[in-house]
Amino acid sequence: MRDRRPRRPERDAAATMSLIGHLRELRNRIGIALFFVLIGTAVAFWWYEQGLGQFIRAPYCGLASDTRGLPSQPDGDCDLLVIDVLGGALIRLKISFIVGVVLSSPFWLYQVWAFLTPGLKKSEKRYGVAFVAASSSLFALGAALAYIALSKGLELLIGLAGDGVTVALTAQEYIGFVISLLVAFGVSFELPLIAMVLNLIGVLSYETLSKSRRWIYFLTIVFAAFITPTQDPFTMLLMAAPMCVLFEIAIQIARFVDKRRAKREAAEGLAGLDDDEASPSIDAASPLDTTPSSLDEPAHLQR
Repeated sequence: MRDRRPRRPERDAAATMSLIGHLRELRNRIGIALFFVLIGTAVAFWWYEQGLGQFIRAPYCGLASDTRGLPSQPDGDCDLLVIDVLGGALIRLKISFIVGVVLSSPFWLYQVWAFLTPGLKKSEKRYGVAFVAASSSLFALGAALAYIALSKGLELLIGLAGDGVTVALTAQEYIGFVISLLVAFGVSFELPLIAMVLNLIGVLSYETLSKSRRWIYFLTIVFAAFITPTQDPFTMLLMAAPMCVLFEIAIQIARFVDKRRAKREAAEGLAGLDDDEASPSIDAASPLDTTPSSLDEPAHLQR
């Protein structure tokens, strides 16, 4: 008689590796990722003199000369102060490393993904790719908005010093301020995505999000007021407004997901079941086969 039982899908060889094999693969993946980061850092180190440094200084150099405090160069460029011998080299290495990590992110993220993929199901792989793409895009959007807000924030903060005060920013302080602002905006834009992921896995429902909409918007504004390094209203609103829009998009996606989940559960007869209540598929299970097996017979009776 032909066996009609469904065949199990073939397992990925990487998913059945031993612990030593996994550790060896992890070591190789980390080594390859660090190699790509090193290449990206070298490219950014060369790029620094080809326009990268000027791009980073642009928000500060775009301010009026009386606001900056330091005179401009004959070519119209401006400089930041370095007050120690190694300051300039460390600043360039720091910027090169951060930009190198960003430039090489597709390559080292692929190494992380290649290490995790064998242990995931098809649906998990699909959602994982979508999550990585969405999170990268949102982080880039937040960083871009932070760069736009940088000039206005600097102008406001430096202007608060008043007349009779000369402001001379050091390179270390300015670069640290820029990096903190970019990271703050980028990470903040990930929060609506986290809410959407919690809904997809069934932890956070649309009903809960909808009822908490006012609190979400209020806490978003409070969060933006505390997280922005500039602490000025313009930067705070530039962060809070897009976050509120993203949260509203996440709420509407949760509404769509919950409707589809409810229809699927109704079709499977699972709608309205409590967490502790057995599903119909378990109640309708076939009885156990009590026929004794030949393996249970004494050894001298087996042939």
